[in-house]
Amino acid sequence: MANVNQSAGDGPVSDSAAQSSNSALFREGVPPSAAVLPMRAGQLPVADLIDLYMRHYAGRDTTRLQRLTWWQAKLGQITIVDVSDDQIHAALEDLSVLPATYYAGTDVGGKPIFKAKGKATLLAPATINRYSASIAAVFTWAIKRRIAPKGWIHPCRSVERKTENNEKIRFLSDDERIRLLDACKASSWPLLYLLVLLALTTGARRGELLALRFKDIDLARSVAHCVQTKNGDAKTLPLVSMVVEELKALQGAPNALVFASSRNSSLPFCFESRYAEALKTAKVRNFRFHDLRHTCASMLAQNGATLLEIGDVLGHRQLAMTKRYSHLTVGHKAALVNRVLGELK
Repeated sequence: MANVNQSAGDGPVSDSAAQSSNSALFREGVPPSAAVLPMRAGQLPVADLIDLYMRHYAGRDTTRLQRLTWWQAKLGQITIVDVSDDQIHAALEDLSVLPATYYAGTDVGGKPIFKAKGKATLLAPATINRYSASIAAVFTWAIKRRIAPKGWIHPCRSVERKTENNEKIRFLSDDERIRLLDACKASSWPLLYLLVLLALTTGARRGELLALRFKDIDLARSVAHCVQTKNGDAKTLPLVSMVVEELKALQGAPNALVFASSRNSSLPFCFESRYAEALKTAKVRNFRFHDLRHTCASMLAQNGATLLEIGDVLGHRQLAMTKRYSHLTVGHKAALVNRVLGELK
């Protein structure tokens, strides 16, 4: 049985890089339709199986390619018939002790640069589960398309998922919000204020905002159209007047990214260090960029929005995702009950 490759350079890469990557998973000059699926090919290496899978992949998950590239490095030379649940488990355990990284732009040769967020910052359980789900999807596809040997046992079925803790919510107080926006206005990157203000007022995810192009923005109607979202659904973002004024001051070709890198206009700007500086200046601690989304939801909840309305703004498919903000709507619910039912005797 082959061993799991544990080379030092096979850590995960960021979602930002994955979205713009020209992956080696696609052989140059060979169209997807030419990738003929073999039958009962137990001796097919996992790397080739992933190659076939991505050629036929019709989903909208732009991060799947990045995760499967990591799996190619870990299990690529092992054949389908030799893959075991122990190897999957060992690979995920290796992943769990790697430091979380962020995309820090490209070097002079155009290669992506990744920087660790800190020694104490490991990959979140949810991230590890997404890696597990990506390779599991490949093996499930291989079984359904008769590529795997007859009777082959799916190696991910007995691998436990990590326990995710998504209940902890951090959002800005009024004073923190004011200080952070002031610090963003003073940033050396002139678009940091607009980016943070957009996140606060739309609840959009980082990737959705960084993918915005000038053609996606309708200033006349004060809306922005997100064509690239986490769940694959198109989403329309209402733009508040201050955001509209900021956008009016910008000019760009229709297909240009609003938050483009100054070195490579086809990639989004790597703003992490500027954001960290703004947080330090504003004296706001333990606050991720994603927490701006939570702050948007909390402001809506505390100002009378229903859970259904909050879920609609954030783009949640399931109400269960929105219920984490239910404790913030107590005042609104109490006022509603008293207004409608308060006179009953």
